[in-house]
Amino acid sequence: MGKPTISDDPLYQMLRNELIAEFNKARDEMDASRLNSGDYRGRDLRNLNADGLDFSDSYFRNCDLKGIDFRNTNLEGASIIDAKVSGCYFPDELSPEEIRLSLETGTRLRYRR
Repeated sequence: MGKPTISDDPLYQMLRNELIAEFNKARDEMDASRLNSGDYRGRDLRNLNADGLDFSDSYFRNCDLKGIDFRNTNLEGASIIDAKVSGCYFPDELSPEEIRLSLETGTRLRYRR
């Protein structure tokens, strides 16, 4: 875990450029294993198909994440400070308090075991 990075990975670049429909179409055909530790600050990621993705240690400050289903997504170590999360589903391993702390103070999401 460290600073979020900006990768040249094609799927990562689709998300950075807010090409969500294109990402959703390509994600099952390409290697989606390099999305963790990403810097997604300020991006509009609504309508993202996040099922099965690994966004651990990623940075989602000020992102629009409204309506995304993260139930089967690895968000451990991610930070969601000031993100828009209305209508989101989060993994059962994340308590509401943990989500609130990350939204309000930027703490990294810690899974309960």
